[in-house]
Amino acid sequence: MNKPNYSSVSEFVLLGLSTSRPVQHFLLAFSTMFYVTIVLGNFLVVFVVTFDPHLRSPMYFLLANLSFIDLCFSTLTVPKMIHDLYSGHKTISFQGCVIQIFALHVLGGSEMVLLVAMALDRYVAICKPLHYLTIMSPQMCISLLSGAWSIGFIHSVAQLAFVGHLPFCGPNEIDSFYCDLPWFIKLACTDTYRMEFVVIAISGLISMSTFFSLLISYIFILVTVWKRSIRGGLSKAFSTLSAHITVVILFFGPCIFVYVWPFPTVSVDKFLAILDFMITPILNPVIYTLRNKDMKMAMKRLRSQLLSLRMIS
Repeated sequence: MNKPNYSSVSEFVLLGLSTSRPVQHFLLAFSTMFYVTIVLGNFLVVFVVTFDPHLRSPMYFLLANLSFIDLCFSTLTVPKMIHDLYSGHKTISFQGCVIQIFALHVLGGSEMVLLVAMALDRYVAICKPLHYLTIMSPQMCISLLSGAWSIGFIHSVAQLAFVGHLPFCGPNEIDSFYCDLPWFIKLACTDTYRMEFVVIAISGLISMSTFFSLLISYIFILVTVWKRSIRGGLSKAFSTLSAHITVVILFFGPCIFVYVWPFPTVSVDKFLAILDFMITPILNPVIYTLRNKDMKMAMKRLRSQLLSLRMIS
């Protein structure tokens, strides 16, 4: 223990969601079905937006990137969980755990900023429609996306900088199906109370401030439309923003509960983790495609093109 950078723990045991074999069999089928749906749904959004020339607006550019991040976010944990449920070998290497934490916070931070960018896009589209294409230019979209990934990277590096020197000598059991900072820090062989407080406070503060900023911005948009008394504008704006508000609540709800709630409950945290990694990534493409006429038309055009190519071949 005289060498703070030394760790005698080479791997962690992920206890998973349940020790009951029937429940594990159900979770295996459930998670496999949901992950396949996540991959197909989000890949479809990215593919359609990329190759359909009618979907070249900033909104769809940001939407495609949201689907890409959601796909990566789910892929970071769900395939590992499926493998563990199938094989019964529920371990992850020390390096693998650190990499998973790093990637988790990069993607989480990037998605937070991307949701803010999507709120900005809707504000400009609804409140300044004549200047929409000028303000939300391709250069602005690339800058917003680059900023999202950069902030996510900085956020993750800053979080891990607090725990990079911690010694680990046992125990090595994590009562979850993936690695994250709150459980990782608790396993260190030293007093980590202050460090837990700082790390959780940073993540909680970022999550809550971003969440409430987004909600306030959506309310501001609705109030602006209402004051202008645009015919049918309020109902159209509410219809557009309701999808964004739903995504924001689904994404930030679990984050705020895990990092801010002062009385953590393992079973609740596990349920919220399922919500974050399996439910939300499915709902995002459903919300943004089934309720969007342009996306539905683009998918019809894509299907027609694929059928015509099949007939030619």
